[in-house]
Amino acid sequence: MAEDTDRLRRLHLQATTIESWIAAGWIAPRATEAPGYTEADLARACLIRDLREAMGVNEEGVSVALDLLDQIHGLRQALRRVATAVHGLPEPARQEILVVLRELDEGSA
Repeated sequence: MAEDTDRLRRLHLQATTIESWIAAGWIAPRATEAPGYTEADLARACLIRDLREAMGVNEEGVSVALDLLDQIHGLRQALRRVATAVHGLPEPARQEILVVLRELDEGSA
């Protein structure tokens, strides 16, 4: 965990800043058998730093941005699961799904 904290500090973040972000739920070190931060956590910390310092976004704005980002990632995961499920279907079923999707696209235009 100390190594991960050092990695976060190299992002020019103070320990108190990291602790406040953890308390706010913006980043969360893993509490599993291999505790620490993932690359996604480090990228998230960079984003938070940029939002706060470079763009002047307040705490509420950061929370909203992170919530929306988490929703996007969740939707992407769900879409990948659907794509995997569709890919496993027989070809006629896949073709039928494509027809329905095209009809939906035409109906919304």
